[in-house]
Amino acid sequence: MEAKTLKTEAEYEAALAHLTRLMDAKPGSPEEEELERLSMLVERYEREHYPIEPPDPIDAILFRREQQGLAG
Repeated sequence: MEAKTLKTEAEYEAALAHLTRLMDAKPGSPEEEELERLSMLVERYEREHYPIEPPDPIDAILFRREQQGLAG
């Protein structure tokens, strides 16, 4: 797959499928280099199209307390 900016959802989906095929690339191989380049493009697309907003501070504290087994 040619490494180019992902502009559409279809290109993004195709890149994800190709990344899956490259996951077992041998270290130092051309496939590993392609995996690294393509993963950066996917990460950029996800940052732009699927941003993760920071949590509400109170919700984050309550969640962490719950994870620690502390009383609510």
